[in-house]
Amino acid sequence: MNTLVAVAIAPFGVGDELSSEVAEVVRVIRASGLPNRTYSMFTEIEGEWDEVMDVVKRATFVLAEKGIRTEVVFKADIRPGFSKMMGAKVERVDDILKGR
Repeated sequence: MNTLVAVAIAPFGVGDELSSEVAEVVRVIRASGLPNRTYSMFTEIEGEWDEVMDVVKRATFVLAEKGIRTEVVFKADIRPGFSKMMGAKVERVDDILKGR
């Protein structure tokens, strides 16, 4: 079943600058081959439930397996019968804003 998630996976208690650790997480997500977009606070991933959850697990464990306490903030949208929602949701809002 198609699933769109917004996930923030970050090290906890390891200092002020976290970009290196976050880059490790994003590298795992991008290597998955699933559609994804990274923003300043969350990364969106879209695909079948099991595939998405596997990517979230692997991305989380890339830090946890190094002994780094890891915080995960997660939101999921499961919408049967729909796909490519990562772009379609934004396009619908943009269309409304443009008066279409």
